[in-house]
Amino acid sequence: MKKEQLAEHLHKYHHGAENAVISKTLELVFRISGKELRDLVNALRRDGILIASDQSGYFYAKTEAEVRLTIRHMRNRISGISAAITGLRRSLAAFDDTQMRLPLEGGDDS
Repeated sequence: MKKEQLAEHLHKYHHGAENAVISKTLELVFRISGKELRDLVNALRRDGILIASDQSGYFYAKTEAEVRLTIRHMRNRISGISAAITGLRRSLAAFDDTQMRLPLEGGDDS
């Protein structure tokens, strides 16, 4: 299965942040899309496998600090997504309920 192959590949060739690999390279090596790669990484992380990442790419964590930095980065992404959701909710006010609506055929307004 590609999940185990990915974990093994990262452990063997990309152990530690200094050996990080960009996602595009992994996509080519495993012949998968970016979404498939992210899904595999997510599944491995959910299984407790030490797949870390930083601005340089993905790698198999060598230290606790690398895992903690990855967690911090992920928490920051959650905060950013949450702020975007809040902004979008506020933007819903632009869709005023008093807008003119066309009646449906056969409805009460026909």
